Amino acid sequence: MDLRKIKKLIDLLEESNLTEIEIKEGEESVRLSRTSSANGTPLAYSPAPAPVAQRAPEPVMPMSSPVDAATGGSPKADDLPPGQVTKSPMVGTFYTSPSPDKPAFVSVGQQVKAGDTLGIIEAMKMFNPIEAEASGTVVAVLCENGQPVEFDQPLFVIG
Repeated sequence: MDLRKIKKLIDLLEESNLTEIEIKEGEESVRLSRTSSANGTPLAYSPAPAPVAQRAPEPVMPMSSPVDAATGGSPKADDLPPGQVTKSPMVGTFYTSPSPDKPAFVSVGQQVKAGDTLGIIEAMKMFNPIEAEASGTVVAVLCENGQPVEFDQPLFVIG
């Protein structure tokens, strides 16, 4: 489940008179509950336990990109053009468009505003939008459509 969704749930719990919220999306679930101590100190939140049995992922060969060919690996901070780097918040599969028959969310040279969707990452059968953290021009798209990405991997540079 996306961390932003969990934060929104926490805010909802704090703003309401509810003492507990449990959300299930497919195989994922999050349970937030508030309990106060006798002296009225801060509230405690407890996530639901994660499922124990998981299928081992199949090995995936990463697709080579111009950056990979030039540097022999993922781009390093020194290799990136100047600007705001948007990194992957999770491990998953990166997609440039909402579906194969639709155009890419953004392309190099396009103007974007903070909050615009740049791409999506599929993780655990959920599609998570990657939003621009700053306004500006897309200087570089560092991943190809359908490429597996790692946590904190640079995806875009916005100048």
